[in-house]
Amino acid sequence: MSDAVFLTLNAGSSSVKFAVYAAGTDPIEIARGQIENLGDAARLKMSGDGIDPCREDIGKADHNTAMVAILDHLGPVLNGRAVTGVGHRIVHGGDHYAAPQVLDEETLRTLATFSPLAPLHQPFNLAGVRAAIEAFPNAVQVGCFDTAFHRGHERRFDEFGLPRAFFDAGVRRYGFHGLSYTYIADQLRRDFPKVVAGRVIVAHLGNGASMCAMIGGQSISTTMGFSALDGLVMGTRPGALDAGVMLYLMTDRGMDARALSNMLYRDCGLLGLSGISHDMRTLLDSDDPAAAQAIDTYVTRIRHEIGGMAADMGGLDAVVFTGGIGENAAPIRQMICDGMGWLGVHLNHTANAKGQADIGAGRVRVLALKTDEERVIARAVKGVLGG
Repeated sequence: MSDAVFLTLNAGSSSVKFAVYAAGTDPIEIARGQIENLGDAARLKMSGDGIDPCREDIGKADHNTAMVAILDHLGPVLNGRAVTGVGHRIVHGGDHYAAPQVLDEETLRTLATFSPLAPLHQPFNLAGVRAAIEAFPNAVQVGCFDTAFHRGHERRFDEFGLPRAFFDAGVRRYGFHGLSYTYIADQLRRDFPKVVAGRVIVAHLGNGASMCAMIGGQSISTTMGFSALDGLVMGTRPGALDAGVMLYLMTDRGMDARALSNMLYRDCGLLGLSGISHDMRTLLDSDDPAAAQAIDTYVTRIRHEIGGMAADMGGLDAVVFTGGIGENAAPIRQMICDGMGWLGVHLNHTANAKGQADIGAGRVRVLALKTDEERVIARAVKGVLGG
């Protein structure tokens, strides 16, 4: 058993992350990597203990191509060790799953019915499961659900202003990025116990973006709703949108469901607003006024939601930034916080520019913490396998 390992697979809208772990009191990471920039000039990066770092251009790749490349590169890392479990990030678990679940055929069929609610993620999550079953037929496959962290909300935070029967039929707010929020809540419990006990807003800012209001480390409300389109402006998704816009585009512009879906998931957000890129790094480096305008809209929406979530909780004690942008883009953190002084949010600009963890300078604590969804998945696999 000492030679046994388990894997994690985490398919996002523009990347696939993966990692290899050995069992321990806390899972011991052997290697990790990702394929990023899917749909364009994709790149594979991998590093780990005792292996040469790998950085390889793999060309114009989609999620299926990415899975083939990952499995190919994992061979030397596994080095003959048995894979006993594979943990998967599954974006949508609906009302069915509020804890990690062993994935069998019946469960996979149920999860496939949620694909219309997360078309950029769910089909690729499940394709990853199928690929892992084929590659490692003797391993236990474990699903970890992004929606699970938010299952304890009061109904008033999850209900739309629709006829009651729709909520009972599953038309409700689900929330996402739950694996990231789980990791941050656990890290706060360990390293910042006074913070986690209070009223905290965690901002997971990446190509997909959302925020979560937590009290005592438990989700109270979140910006994403029925699908991964709601809430904040994202890389290619619009965030909160008047439903009347959709009616107008259907009746006056002749757009059907497929055209709307393609636009909403792929052509909006920072990409649509700027006409330049979905990548925040590219926009921050650009001197095009359209890039600055897109960033301004992005930041404004975040500030708006911070105010609303503070109202949900009856106050605010801390703001935590995480995700690719939240962890790394000091200018974005500064733009957000510099507009929130009225709420007690003030930034230590020196600490922020240096990329330190504790970057606040006022009553409200402000932290920038690295998330680790793979470790949350690895812990779940270890829990299922025992030991």
